[in-house]
Amino acid sequence: MNKQQLADILRYSHPRELFIVDWKNRLVVLKCPFKVMAKVSVGRINKSEIVEVDEIKVTMRLITVYVIEGQAYFFYHFDILNK
Repeated sequence: MNKQQLADILRYSHPRELFIVDWKNRLVVLKCPFKVMAKVSVGRINKSEIVEVDEIKVTMRLITVYVIEGQAYFFYHFDILNK
């Protein structure tokens, strides 16, 4: 994927909103900040620590990244907590 293709995709996204499908199979929008719990220790975050996601980004390979306290972490290291 080149930069132009990524820019076209990101045109329809927002860095402070994340659309998910909940356990009842409903489409839900999460607005930043929202809470997540670390599945594993990663960077400065310990396993089972609850932190807030400040912003959402996407890599060139379309992998979702959470920005937490100014640091970027892949989404798959975290579970989203219920509101």
